[in-house]
Amino acid sequence: MSGNQYKGNDVSCCIKYFIFGFNILFWLLGMALVGIGLWAWSEKGVLSNISSITDLGGLDPVWLFMVVGGVMFILGFAGCIGALRENTFLLKFFSVFLGIIFFLELTTGVLAFVFKDWIKDQLNLFINNNIRAYRDDIDLQNLIDFTQEYWDCCGAFGADDWNLNIYFNCTDGNPSREKCGVPFSCCTKDPAEDVINTQCGYDIRAKPDSEQKDYINVKGCVPQFEKWLQDNLTLVAGIFIGVALLQIFGICLAQNLVSDIEAVQASCFFT
Repeated sequence: MSGNQYKGNDVSCCIKYFIFGFNILFWLLGMALVGIGLWAWSEKGVLSNISSITDLGGLDPVWLFMVVGGVMFILGFAGCIGALRENTFLLKFFSVFLGIIFFLELTTGVLAFVFKDWIKDQLNLFINNNIRAYRDDIDLQNLIDFTQEYWDCCGAFGADDWNLNIYFNCTDGNPSREKCGVPFSCCTKDPAEDVINTQCGYDIRAKPDSEQKDYINVKGCVPQFEKWLQDNLTLVAGIFIGVALLQIFGICLAQNLVSDIEAVQASCFFT
């Protein structure tokens, strides 16, 4: 009989199977996200050329699926198997891992509040790096287009940030048809148009600044993101608090189950 897998009647079945059921959903969702990430890399030929993972100058959105899915898979596995088998090692690992994530989230939030200007500069640098790689990866391209359409913005701080991209810059030596333009996601939307005009941004930055605002969104994505945060502060705070409470609740349940298991194990040594 294994000391970590002893089954006793004093272990709370409600807590045990609640942790098991909750974490098996996380486990399956984590596997699904990792599977989607691997499928996306397979479609782009990354799996046949692993070195190409580091070739992209900007962010490959697939990494978000892989990292989030991997963390969810590990947490779900530890919580699910730990609860089902009453394995104190896996349950303690689950608690510590979840605690580390909570601490990192809390630290990130505090640092973001204290160093707001530095965060703004890093966000600007991050967006500009991805603007440079806009045509290098279809997933990155779709992510940038979605961001610019959702927040009605263009570039990090304005449309001229697209000078950083070799296809959109206004230099004399640029042979691209998109020279001095912007992606279609920068264009203002016409409710009467059912079909998206993907060429609406061509040559737009060759026009005077006073005319550009009639055709494209001239505000940058960084200030628009700041405005969105201010307008939705209650929602964002509510989500963070909800996630934090859920993590604390998970840690408490796991520790409670560990205490029950260890109490039963200890009683066996005296009987």
